[in-house]
Amino acid sequence: MDGTGAPVPAPCPAPAGRPLTVADVLALPVVADGDPRVVTGLEHIDRPVRWVHITELTDPASFLKGGELVLTTGMPLPDDANGVRRYVDELAAVGAAALVIELVRRYHRPPDALVEACRARGLPLVTLAKDVNFLDVTQVVHALLLGNQADVMRRTQRVHEAFTALTLRGAGPEDVLRAAAEMSGHTVVLENLVHRALFCEPSGTTPEAVLTDWERRSRSTPAADRTGICGPEGWLVAPVEYQGETWGRVAMLHGPPGASGPARTAAPPPFGPEDVTVLERTAMALTIARLTHPTPWERAAHRNALRDLAEQRHHSPADARARVTALGLPAEHARFVAVLADVPAGSETARTEARLSEELDASGTRALVGLLAPTRIGVLLALRPSQPWRQAVERVSRTVLHPAPGTTVSVGSPAGDLADVARSFREAAGVAEATGPGQPLPPDRSFHERSDIGLRRLLFALRDDIRVQEFAERQLGRLLDHDARHGTGLLATLRGYLDAAGNKTVAARAAGVSRETVYQRLRTIERLLGRDLESGEQRTELHVALQALDALRGR
Repeated sequence: MDGTGAPVPAPCPAPAGRPLTVADVLALPVVADGDPRVVTGLEHIDRPVRWVHITELTDPASFLKGGELVLTTGMPLPDDANGVRRYVDELAAVGAAALVIELVRRYHRPPDALVEACRARGLPLVTLAKDVNFLDVTQVVHALLLGNQADVMRRTQRVHEAFTALTLRGAGPEDVLRAAAEMSGHTVVLENLVHRALFCEPSGTTPEAVLTDWERRSRSTPAADRTGICGPEGWLVAPVEYQGETWGRVAMLHGPPGASGPARTAAPPPFGPEDVTVLERTAMALTIARLTHPTPWERAAHRNALRDLAEQRHHSPADARARVTALGLPAEHARFVAVLADVPAGSETARTEARLSEELDASGTRALVGLLAPTRIGVLLALRPSQPWRQAVERVSRTVLHPAPGTTVSVGSPAGDLADVARSFREAAGVAEATGPGQPLPPDRSFHERSDIGLRRLLFALRDDIRVQEFAERQLGRLLDHDARHGTGLLATLRGYLDAAGNKTVAARAAGVSRETVYQRLRTIERLLGRDLESGEQRTELHVALQALDALRGR
């Protein structure tokens, strides 16, 4: 460099709460009029400026506390190179933000010894080619600094008020993290002690970008006993603890897409004091939420993940895979089976849910377990492709039936991918609706599956469908009207005849009447319905209509 320096680069617009930097000061009109040039330390002009100090002393460092922008005309600089190096060493040692020298009175180019000394210590050296009123500079910068401090205080107060309101209304961890992400503009993640990401609130990015390879990345970010920036990605982390016992950790990640994951290449902007305040209040609010909410975080995380999978509420399959992987469930090379356990009303469902989760963990079965409704426990089994899934479902059935007898367990067919899990849950729900409580089970298992759904159970599951209702009424309506008006029992005669597979003798014997009476009644039925009871097809239609009628009547 020839000593003339480089023009001051235009600074990016400072976000609210960001400290005033050397670059910001040099861009102010009161300084820019002096044609500032950065001679050394261009890479350090993002240093924060705490104050501006005008000096014509040979030892200004004794009056500094660090972070000052030092303004000088150059008059006090020593003539010898050793004296210049000592002058610069003292400024660098105290932590001065930059040295600004005016090239108007004593110098018209910066001394070589000064340039070399500043470059050696990494101290930004800025020259002013024109006369600048240093008092105007101090007034403008100090006004900005004081105004910024007032803004910071107001924002800090708003942060405290927001988290206090969250705590008073009993907010859960999801609400706390959402508020933290909105206030900071950064992604916030809550993890437990074994580095499972329980709750994630992305900001400007996706769950996939945040949670991919989460455990490895988290373990490479050292734990600390206080809030601080650490790890290769520069996370801002804070422990979540109570009375010296650590429960987990909350991490604030840089928000723009790709900035928080392995694909990040550019250095993100540093976290500011306001971010620290937000994260510390987040940790405090999470501690209170842990104490006031009886459901453990892990179980709540499982519930949320299960509901999102069952209802397909993820933005993309990749987000779903990243989320369940971060919870410890394998998302690749696995077969998934959805299981629903409907426990009787009045049972201790939460205790059954906890026991089931513990039993599956103890047996080494990878699964998500959570309440999907007040009396319904959902389970997503993640099994090896070669592992018999019915055996795993039997384990679930035995576990829930022991503390909650009368529970009905239903299962959907296996899914080869997480994207197909919602279909498995829909099938399990259909099986649960079709079978219902108290229905007999096959002798070889303790749960229901799709093969158990016969005609009667299928129609029961479809009883709210308007087409089923219309079919039953169209087939049997006139017969039902006749019985209602005349007090006859023709519907019972038809049922007995169809149950006897069209054998009139068997039907008469079962009804305790003569064959002639049955013949007469059947002829009346044929006339009312306009049907031929000798037709196998028409008998089948009437038999289905009777089954639908039973389903509509709740049988």
